[in-house]
Amino acid sequence: MEQTNQTEEPVIEIRDLYKSFGDLHVLQGVNLQVDKGENVVVLGRSGTGKSVLIKIIVGLLRQDSGMCNVLGREVSELNEKELNDIRLKIGFSFQNSALYDSMTVRENLEFPLVRNTKNLSRADINEQVEFVLDAVGLLQTINQVPSELSGGQRKRIGIARTLILKPEIMLYDEPTAGLDPITCLEINQLINEVKEKYHTSSIIITHDLTCARETGDRIAMLLDGKFLKQGTFEEVFNTDEERIKSFYDYNFIQ
Repeated sequence: MEQTNQTEEPVIEIRDLYKSFGDLHVLQGVNLQVDKGENVVVLGRSGTGKSVLIKIIVGLLRQDSGMCNVLGREVSELNEKELNDIRLKIGFSFQNSALYDSMTVRENLEFPLVRNTKNLSRADINEQVEFVLDAVGLLQTINQVPSELSGGQRKRIGIARTLILKPEIMLYDEPTAGLDPITCLEINQLINEVKEKYHTSSIIITHDLTCARETGDRIAMLLDGKFLKQGTFEEVFNTDEERIKSFYDYNFIQ
């Protein structure tokens, strides 16, 4: 039985969402609510529909039926201009950081800022670039190129690049994938700091239970096309449901 969280101020509201690709039924009546200022972790194995859900939220895919309401707008009803406007309010941290290798860190951060904000002076641009770099603890890398950075540093720069447009919503796609345990802890801490400093609401897609436990105000367990259980980390995993227990055991969390 799915559980949904009721509150006064949802920034994302998904109801009875279905999405299939031919005979592959990926999402089968999904319900999810993300409240203002909340970090919601979407947990699930590969291929369970986590990325499909994110693509529907940002309008890259359209649901077969159901509602996907973001910042008060039904995404499937928006035209291209309206979609672009709402996407500017959503920061997307890609799994591979998606930095331009030929650009310095400074140029990577300037690119979305200059492209989407008009009439900025050079002083304004410098100030905003330095501010977000300082926020992720990497001001010293400003003139380096991505190939000179560690995986954790590239992940941080990717997050800084999304923050420069001051998004209301952050979407994190496997933020700790491929990172060593110490760097994972640093990224988890940064996700929490972003929420506090920027007052963002977030969906964090992961199969890393440590990340889920450290960053999630609420956990939503996606299995077989539906959210099987939602709640705090303890509420979700204090269960006799075999599919949830096996997911927990597979991740070797003590």
